[in-house]
Amino acid sequence: MYKIIFHNHQRIYEIYANSVSMSDLFGFIDVSNLVFAEAGQLLVDVAEEKLRAEFQGVEHSLIPMQAIIRIDQVAERGTARISELGQQGNIMTFPGVPTPRRD
Repeated sequence: MYKIIFHNHQRIYEIYANSVSMSDLFGFIDVSNLVFAEAGQLLVDVAEEKLRAEFQGVEHSLIPMQAIIRIDQVAERGTARISELGQQGNIMTFPGVPTPRRD
């Protein structure tokens, strides 16, 4: 199982998936088999339910490599969540490859 942390629209997403691989589409990471808490659990985490609703019906999610902050292989699932970018400290995207100037 993998914990994937990435940023999207000024938010930090932390999700769990059973499969992470390079996509056939250049520059993207393929994340599939997302894992969420069991629907019948006694305690309901609002943030995780929001993520479950956002990714409902998604088989594969292609995440740009520039958006990936970290990918960890973990023994057990933690809590999936979304947080605002300012709550995580100083997170910046890795600069892209500079394009040569044409004069």
